[in-house]
Amino acid sequence: MNAFDVLKQWVKDKRSYDVVMLDPPAFTKSRETIQKAITGYKEINLRGMRLVRDGGFLVTSSCTNLVQPDLFLQTIEMAAKDARKRIRQVTFQAQASDHPIIWGMENTNYLKFLIVQVSDK
Repeated sequence: MNAFDVLKQWVKDKRSYDVVMLDPPAFTKSRETIQKAITGYKEINLRGMRLVRDGGFLVTSSCTNLVQPDLFLQTIEMAAKDARKRIRQVTFQAQASDHPIIWGMENTNYLKFLIVQVSDK
């Protein structure tokens, strides 16, 4: 099943969860489609947030190396705004030390892992 469709249906069915985990595959491998990837991350996280009970947690990640951490976090913030949710960052991590981030080589900072607490406004 398509995750976007399933999440949309679950929201429509008024399902809710204490924790929603999102771990999609890389949404782009080329610079030409970064905006499409951002749209995808925003949409999947918006739908995920709508499934989180007030005070619950969204666990989300991205392995798209062309989407830098700041852009990923901005996208999550936009999703929260559109979902009319308030988020509180619990943790934000990158990949483990066996996959080092080499400064000046943007594609080595590829894994973003975020946990936020989601509250109704």
